[in-house]
Amino acid sequence: MSSCDTCVVRNRAICSSLDKDEIVALNAIGRRRTLSPGESLIWEGEDSVLVANVIDGVLKLSTGTEDGREQIVGVVYPSDFIGRPFGSTSGHGVTALTEARVCVFSRKDFDAFAREHPALEHKLLERTLGELDRTRRWMLLLGRKSASEKVASFLLEMADRLSNTTCESVGDSVVKRFVLPFSRQQIADVLGLTIETVSRQFTRLKADGVIDLPSRREVIITNVASLTAEAG
Repeated sequence: MSSCDTCVVRNRAICSSLDKDEIVALNAIGRRRTLSPGESLIWEGEDSVLVANVIDGVLKLSTGTEDGREQIVGVVYPSDFIGRPFGSTSGHGVTALTEARVCVFSRKDFDAFAREHPALEHKLLERTLGELDRTRRWMLLLGRKSASEKVASFLLEMADRLSNTTCESVGDSVVKRFVLPFSRQQIADVLGLTIETVSRQFTRLKADGVIDLPSRREVIITNVASLTAEAG
C-alpha cells in the first residue's frame, strides 16, 4: 500500500482525524484496490465484510426493487466513505461508474480500530449525518423534481464534488469548468431519465447560455445563478 502521506484525499477523507502514528496503524490493516467501470465492491443484502475510502473515481449506491429493477440511491466521490461499519449486512450495493481507486479495510478490523480511536468514531458520526442529508436531497431529486431540475441539480453537484473542477472569475460572475466522469447514458441511468431527455436538457441549457459544452464530456457552467434557479 502506498504511503498515506501521498494520498490525494488524505486531508478530506475520514482518516484526516488521525495523527501520524494512528495513520501508520490504520495503513497496516488496509490495502489499495482498483475497480473497473461496472465492477461491484459491495453487494446489497450480503454480509458486511469491508469498508472503504474512495481515493479516485465515482461509484453508485443502488438497491433492487421487488420487480427486479435497479434503483440508484446515491453517488459517491473521492474522499467519501463507503460500507457499513458496526453493521452485519450491507443495505445497498456499491458499483464503480468509472475506473475507481479505493482504500479497502476489513470491516471487523476497521470496527476494532475505530473503537480504540474516539476521533475516528466522531468522524464516522459526522459522515453518517452528512450521508443522511445527501440521501434526503437525492430522494427529492429523484422523486419530486422535473427533468430540467434533475439535470441542473446534477450539474451543480458535479461542479461541487468533482476534484477536477476549476473556477474563474469573468466580470462579476464565476465560471465553473469540469470534465464529467459519466456518459450521457450513465447520467440518464443515475437520474431515472432517458438518454434523449438528458441530451435535450443539455442542448437547451447550452442554447440558453447557462452552460457551454466544448466536448462530449467537458462542461462549463457560464451562469451559476441561472443554473441554480433551474435546479429549483
